[in-house]
Amino acid sequence: MKDASTDKQEGLIDKTVGKVKEVVGKVTGDKETEVEGKNQNTKGHAKETKGKIKDTVSSVVD
Repeated sequence: MKDASTDKQEGLIDKTVGKVKEVVGKVTGDKETEVEGKNQNTKGHAKETKGKIKDTVSSVVD
């Protein structure tokens, strides 16, 4: 299982790359890339949230 920091870092990377893909898709008219970017952005938000939850649980347990 990954630690909270790793989940949050991976989430930030996915959000950033996803947003870039989304913008590139919009600018070029490539709907597939735009949707792929939106999906990756959403995945990044989920990973980041998972990391925050791990932090919260860890602080409650300690």
